Amino acid sequence: MPASVISDTDIVIAMNPEVDPAPFLPVPLATFHILLAVAEESRHGYAIIQDVETRTNGSLRLSPGTLYRSIQRMLDDGLIEEMRERPAPELDDERRRYYRITRLGGAVARAEAQRLSDLVGFARAAGLAPEKI
Repeated sequence: MPASVISDTDIVIAMNPEVDPAPFLPVPLATFHILLAVAEESRHGYAIIQDVETRTNGSLRLSPGTLYRSIQRMLDDGLIEEMRERPAPELDDERRRYYRITRLGGAVARAEAQRLSDLVGFARAAGLAPEKI
């Protein structure tokens, strides 16, 4: 998210430094992949579905129902937000809604990535995962 863009969620976090990603952990698989999809750029629903499928080499395909239920929950929780800015009408379908990650969403995604990394470390220590290459 550009530094000049401040969301309502960012204001809440700034005013409440005790906001902690821990209550959101563990993050459901679909939610984590959606956060990854919107981490670098805003995307509309179908673009999120395509990104997840590409990122997972087709092993995870979000259905529209799963995607939009997850998006609604993530909007309610402040992990993502719908963008007010729109691409030029001639470049886009006006029915599309674009989403971007919030500061809280980024904190939750980082905490989940760390949790998963720790889990892989435990599996390695138990001889259940290959050593780092």
